[in-house]
Amino acid sequence: MKQVPALKIDGITIHQSLAIIEYLEETRPTPRLLPQDPKKRASVRMISDLIAGGIQPLQNLSVLKQVGEEFQLTWAQNAIISGFNALEQILQSTAGTYCVGDEVTMADLCLVPQVANAERFKVDCTPYPTISSINKRLLVLEAFQVTHPCRQPDTPTELRA
Repeated sequence: MKQVPALKIDGITIHQSLAIIEYLEETRPTPRLLPQDPKKRASVRMISDLIAGGIQPLQNLSVLKQVGEEFQLTWAQNAIISGFNALEQILQSTAGTYCVGDEVTMADLCLVPQVANAERFKVDCTPYPTISSINKRLLVLEAFQVTHPCRQPDTPTELRA
């Protein structure tokens, strides 16, 4: 499909974010990205799937090109707002310090770039206090600072930090 991400590791190439994260969790389980508790693990997967499968793809360049330039901003905003409305409700029951409890999980890895997309598409995040506060706490962590979308080598100049 000519999409990113892709990870070459251990003699294989893995495509798609969640497959990559799950492979890393299974082969390099420190730090844990999926809780041991099955209910919490299900919550992490639900949130991750909501973001990676239900919100983010609607803002991919290939989709935005199909929408047409004059409708791209509105399209992206509507997709994010719809997804964030659902996500905010879920996080109100699962969040601790982070998306699910007090440990960083796969859900948090999905949240930060999606909030960055919301900012890129000028979505007002005021109606989403849980999303905003979790994102703020995550951005204090070094791992999220150095991997933030605005700090990647292929980030367009106008979006760089």
